[in-house]
Amino acid sequence: MAQTVAQPTATTAVVPAKLPLKAIAPWAVFFGVLMMILLYFVGAEQGATSVFSGTDVHEWVHDARHLLGFPCH
Repeated sequence: MAQTVAQPTATTAVVPAKLPLKAIAPWAVFFGVLMMILLYFVGAEQGATSVFSGTDVHEWVHDARHLLGFPCH
């Protein structure tokens, strides 16, 4: 028994949807600020630049500091 494969008769081009910059910009700024805050807490929240006293923040992000290559000992 021979199998036949149906061939498409017409092709249509796929056009991606256009996203206006005004729709993306607020989310990009929000996530950019969030990433900068996280980078501060992981990379610089200890010692002279400390916002919070004590070592609680340092202990919470300790493993992330090592994973990202920040020295902390």
